[in-house]
Amino acid sequence: MSDVFTLYKLIVLYMAQQSREELTNSQISQFVLDRDYTDYFHLQQVLSELVETGLLKKRTVSNSSHYEITEEGSKTLFYFEKDLSSEIKKEVEEFLKDCGVQAEQRIQTPADYFETPQGGYAVRCQYIEKDTTILDLTLSAPNLEAARAICRNWPKKSPDIYAAVMGELI
Repeated sequence: MSDVFTLYKLIVLYMAQQSREELTNSQISQFVLDRDYTDYFHLQQVLSELVETGLLKKRTVSNSSHYEITEEGSKTLFYFEKDLSSEIKKEVEEFLKDCGVQAEQRIQTPADYFETPQGGYAVRCQYIEKDTTILDLTLSAPNLEAARAICRNWPKKSPDIYAAVMGELI
């Protein structure tokens, strides 16, 4: 059973390394569960163990878990990547491409909302390229639904918003 768990860990580490950006729990789950590698509960155990051992870094945004490979995770994968079949690697790469996950540039677009002292909501949206914050924007939202919608739409709209802001300012 531990050999099987090792394979699941390698799959997740390979996914995290190939994506070059944070992966959500749902993205990882979709890949693993759609291919019947394991069930949801074993996958969550694998993710938890990878975080506990410092091979993955976990960040929670709006009740969604985001995972990124650590330097230690990359080193571990380097030593054990040969244990992953070329078929699995190809499936991971195709899945990430189909999902539209950035593979060439390291771009992150975190967005999170919080309640303001006045009882309203504010949304902090960031555009981070290669570990450098390029745009950090905090918006007031009229209600919780709007705050959630902004968080949901930010990743796909952020490149256009960033381009528009820079176009106006430069």
